[in-house]
Amino acid sequence: SAPQAPGPPPPASACPIPKGDRESYNPATAMPASLSNDATADSRLSTHRQASTIPMAPLQSVPHHQASPEQGVWMYPSEQMFFNAMKRKGWDPHEQDMGAVVAIHNTVNERAWREVMVWEKLHACDCAEPRLKKFQGKPNEFSPKARLLNFMGFALPFDRHDWIVDRCGTEVRYVIDFYNALPQPGAPAAMFLDVRPALDSWQAAWDRLSMQFGWVLSGRWRQQ
Repeated sequence: SAPQAPGPPPPASACPIPKGDRESYNPATAMPASLSNDATADSRLSTHRQASTIPMAPLQSVPHHQASPEQGVWMYPSEQMFFNAMKRKGWDPHEQDMGAVVAIHNTVNERAWREVMVWEKLHACDCAEPRLKKFQGKPNEFSPKARLLNFMGFALPFDRHDWIVDRCGTEVRYVIDFYNALPQPGAPAAMFLDVRPALDSWQAAWDRLSMQFGWVLSGRWRQQ
């Protein structure tokens, strides 16, 4: 399926890393090096953290907020951590929204990893267990594909992530563009995720051509 079109681009978001505070951010996550799970006396937000299904690549220094008994996978932030991080970035979050915000965040990340694994299956013979090494949000940096689609009349994505996957010793960068999709009954949010390996190598270019060719031959495009 294609991104929803047409539509005005969303307003530019604030810089995710405040000026003068960049050294306190972890380069693996572009998040504060020590995400706080501390709550105020009157806070009712949960401090429980959910383990993802996304395997973590070995890191020289595991971020403090990722240290947990759930070894080997990335941990999602709690409602309190998410609230504190948004406040630190200069946003104005509301406690009553955090449950839904965290649930959507976790669901979307699981979906993104499943999409990554569709691509990684092309290399299953060489690497059976790829792992996520690091990631970064780039909401104000539109990918060349997003710009091309916008030129053709489609809306720009409202967010972008770059994920670095450790393919058994080889780092592979994935670009994930997030688009608004048509609302679905009973769903709190509707999104279209465009997940693909970045064109950083001939192998990535070949993978994208192979996947596109297979999609055309499958006939699925007639239903989308």
